[in-house]
Amino acid sequence: MRLISAGMLAALLVLVPIASGVPSSSRAMDGSGNNAGNPSWGQAGTQYIRVAPANYADGVAKPVSGPNTRYISNRIFNDRAQNLFSENNVSQWGFVWGQFMDHTFGLRQEVGGEDASIAFNARDPLEEFTNTLGVIPFTRTPAAPGTGVTSARQQINTVSSYIDGSSVYGDAPARLEWLREGPYDGTLSDNGGRLLLDDGYLPRRDARGNAATAPEMALMGRLAATPSRAMVAGDTRANENIALTATHTLFAREHNRIVDALPRRLSEETKFQIARRIVGAEQQFITYDEFLPALGVQLSPYQGYNDKLDPTLSNEFAVVGYRAHSMIHGELEPNAPTGTYSPEEVEALEEQGIELDDENGVSVLEVPLNLAFGNPDLLPAIGLGPVLRGIGSLPQYRNDEMIDNQLRSTLFEIPVPGNPACLDGPTLPQCFKGVVDLGAIDVERGRDHGMPLYNAMRAAYGLGPKPSFTSITGEVTDRFPRSSRIDRRDPIDDPDSLDFVKILDADGKRLPLGTEEGAVVGIRRTTLAARLKAIYGNVASLDAFVGMVSERHIADTEFGELQLAIWKKQFEALRDGDRFFYENDPELEAIRANYGIDYRYTLAQIIRMNSDAQVADDVFHAPED
Repeated sequence: MRLISAGMLAALLVLVPIASGVPSSSRAMDGSGNNAGNPSWGQAGTQYIRVAPANYADGVAKPVSGPNTRYISNRIFNDRAQNLFSENNVSQWGFVWGQFMDHTFGLRQEVGGEDASIAFNARDPLEEFTNTLGVIPFTRTPAAPGTGVTSARQQINTVSSYIDGSSVYGDAPARLEWLREGPYDGTLSDNGGRLLLDDGYLPRRDARGNAATAPEMALMGRLAATPSRAMVAGDTRANENIALTATHTLFAREHNRIVDALPRRLSEETKFQIARRIVGAEQQFITYDEFLPALGVQLSPYQGYNDKLDPTLSNEFAVVGYRAHSMIHGELEPNAPTGTYSPEEVEALEEQGIELDDENGVSVLEVPLNLAFGNPDLLPAIGLGPVLRGIGSLPQYRNDEMIDNQLRSTLFEIPVPGNPACLDGPTLPQCFKGVVDLGAIDVERGRDHGMPLYNAMRAAYGLGPKPSFTSITGEVTDRFPRSSRIDRRDPIDDPDSLDFVKILDADGKRLPLGTEEGAVVGIRRTTLAARLKAIYGNVASLDAFVGMVSERHIADTEFGELQLAIWKKQFEALRDGDRFFYENDPELEAIRANYGIDYRYTLAQIIRMNSDAQVADDVFHAPED
């Protein structure tokens, strides 16, 4: 390939407006113009595409009916505080990187939808939580303009569909200007190449003096009372948990590392655009070379850019397939050398509900997920390096039908004051007076968006129908056992039906009941197939999300057949339909040749270059010991 000069490269990398049908040499922030013939493909603010026809009760907008989704959650998603872990030893980076990517290419429009709160039955015999509100809040996604009246209701993706670094930079110039060093005066021309950081961490909303003029950030949990403490990033959801905030911080630091490595003779705009291009390529490289292989997702070989393929995120992927909330661990365990934290710092952390253990010269902090929600102050208190290292130290939860109660019942809820010791485990219901159930919301969102039912979804992805619940789960029976421990008249409503009777490790070795370490398979008093049948009656009525997470896994993957097919189709489209995919972008090689700046770094290498964390070469798998 012929190398270009530094001057020519600088000219190429300046962000220019995109005329309709005229490709730019650099990504537009909102994803427009990536495809010359179809410039709106993948653009922020456009509709999700559909793989299957919309499924509404009236053919237009009314969600299909089905069992109450909290009722489903209590019987299917309830893990009874028994944690099972990835059978492939995928680390917590599986769900953390997955969320970071989700916040790069997907965000449904949220403002303006109708209230459709989920009924909460306090008398449900399987209900363990108190809910003083009486319902689980749920708001429908607004209908895309011109839909939902005479044509099927559609929904808007407010961010670009590409893996393009937008979680770091945003999709609009105003947010980007606030994030970049230099004045905040309505123009990008006088901004620096670096991103604004505060002692190495993301800036707070009041970093420029007036929090009211800062970009909007989602305020959840504790942040609702202290909005100026929110950290600001390219995506509004960066404060959802400290693992996610740490990943945003890591790539803001990485951007600045690249800018600092470029020649001073280059303009600030040119340095910024080079760094932005490299960061986007790094995210793609990690996603396709580490993240997807670790989860067992094997794509077809790359054949180059396909300008006939629409990479826009599908509704089925965004609302069903990518909702792998079962993977999310109920606890983060940052770790650092013993002596890293002073006695005063240890006391301050423990007062919040964090346990600290010193073992073999390492201080391990046990941070309940509830404490990590909407609590960005925790990140600098613990340190970026310890958080990043901790994410790779533990396996993630098994991707199955069970969801941790911190997501299934107390998502973003603020605990009752004065009892920090009950933020996790069986005592969790004692800490909260409200219920927000992510599993129930996952099912409800599928109905809201007109998702096909389970077998129709399988057909849309080229898969054959499942004739029975046992064919979905791989179990031998869909009947409840004859047991004195279960009410034979109404076994689906008997709390004892969810008891675990056997726990196995990855080799099939039996472990004592209640074992955490090494637990991969859990066998309950009743089969999943029996509970599904009791709730739905027949497979033809099964919600797609519920059926998907109930499927038996394909060997060496974290997925059942349907979820794997959904991921494969979407990630191939995001790769093949992106003109700036790293294997198709000649400017990346020109940058390397001219400036020695490469994008081909593993996540471990990027962590080491931007923090004090010493991590294994493969952070996507937890250490065996």
